[in-house]
Amino acid sequence: MTPTLVRQHLPHAGPATRVDLCARARDWSEIQERMFVPLYESVYERLEVGTGTRLLGLGCGSGLALLMAASRGAAVTGVEASSPQRLSLARERLLPEPALTRARGDTQLVAGLPEEVDSPAYTLVTAFEPIGCLAGDSERLSRTLAAAVPSIGRGSPVVLVGWGPPERCATSAVLRVAARLADPLRGAGGWRPAHRDDLEEVAHWAGLRPDGSGRVSCPFGYANMGSAVRGLLSTGVFDSAIAAAGQEQVDKELAEALHPYQRRDGTIWMPNVFRYLIARTA
Repeated sequence: MTPTLVRQHLPHAGPATRVDLCARARDWSEIQERMFVPLYESVYERLEVGTGTRLLGLGCGSGLALLMAASRGAAVTGVEASSPQRLSLARERLLPEPALTRARGDTQLVAGLPEEVDSPAYTLVTAFEPIGCLAGDSERLSRTLAAAVPSIGRGSPVVLVGWGPPERCATSAVLRVAARLADPLRGAGGWRPAHRDDLEEVAHWAGLRPDGSGRVSCPFGYANMGSAVRGLLSTGVFDSAIAAAGQEQVDKELAEALHPYQRRDGTIWMPNVFRYLIARTA
C-alpha cells in the first residue's frame, strides 16, 4: 500500500545522503529502544517468562528485550538480519567478553535467518519490532516466521506486535512526514498507516493460530528536540524520505511535526498504544 503523497516537492538534487549506520544503531540503543520496555514487561509477565523458557527473538535489534528475558532466567537467542550494527551492540550487552561467550551457552546471537540457528525447540518466539508502519513489513515478517516455525515447539506462543489505532498513537502524525517526503515510486520502505488486522493476517500467512491479544501504553518521551529527532530517525522509518529529499529537509520537517508535543521545559512527550497478538503453532 503506497502512502498518499500529500504535497508536491522537488526531488533531492544533490548527492545521495550517506547515513552513519553505527551512529544510527547507537541512537536506537540509547534513545529509542527503551520506549518499548512497557511492552516487553507486559508480554513477559503474561507469558510467565523465566527459568525453563527458551526464547527466540526475531529482529532482536540491540538486545534490550533479550537482556530483560535473560534477567528472568530465560535462555535467549537473538536473530538480526537487517542491522549488523545493532547486533554488535546486542553482543556488547549480552556477551561482552569472549570468556563469557563460551560460558553462556544459553545465549546466542545470530546475523541471519532463524533457520540458521541450531537449537532445541523454542518455547516462545517474539517479534517485537512493530509492523503496520512500513510498506511491506507484514510480508517480510511472514517470511521470517515461515523460516522460524520448524524451530518452534508445538503449541508454543509466538508474539507479534503492531501499532495501535492512529487516533491513540500521537507519533502517527509525526511519522506521516516520512510519507510526505518519500519518493512514492520507491514503494517498499515507505511509511504506511496501520490496519486493524495486520497481526492476524501475518499469523494466518505463517500458519499460526491466534490465541489472545493485548494493548500496552508506550509513550515516546525525549529530553529535548535533538534527542527526539535522533531517536525517531533511528527507527529507519524515514530512510526513504532521506533518500528522496535529503537529511536536512527531513530533519527540518520532523522537528516541525514534533513541535506540538514539546513541553515548556523542552521535553517531548507523545502517548502511544501498541497492540500485541499471541499466536500458537499447530
